[in-house]
Amino acid sequence: VQLVETGGGPVQAGGSLRLSCVASGDIDTITSLGWYRRAAPGSQFVLVADITSEGRTRYTDSVTGRFTISRDNAKTTVYLQMNSLKPEDTARYFCNADTATERTWGRGTQVTVSP
Repeated sequence: VQLVETGGGPVQAGGSLRLSCVASGDIDTITSLGWYRRAAPGSQFVLVADITSEGRTRYTDSVTGRFTISRDNAKTTVYLQMNSLKPEDTARYFCNADTATERTWGRGTQVTVSP
């Protein structure tokens, strides 16, 4: 499985961004797709949201009500709609895909929220 993220960039507080992650390769083996973020190089990856192949979603508390994860019907693209962005949302956002045997990461896309 390969993952490519797009959609990051600079935004002012209160604004919105939509991240996209396109999966390719052995996509039929994917059991869940998700978004993690890392505030700085070397810092911990933090789950933002994920969605299973059955459509179950979960969110970290800090983004609940502001962010929405979704996917297309072909289950090859996962989106993260981010509204009411805050400076503390500034991070590099990484897409990940889980299969029964491995976790794959994209290279990430930077989101920078200015006050």
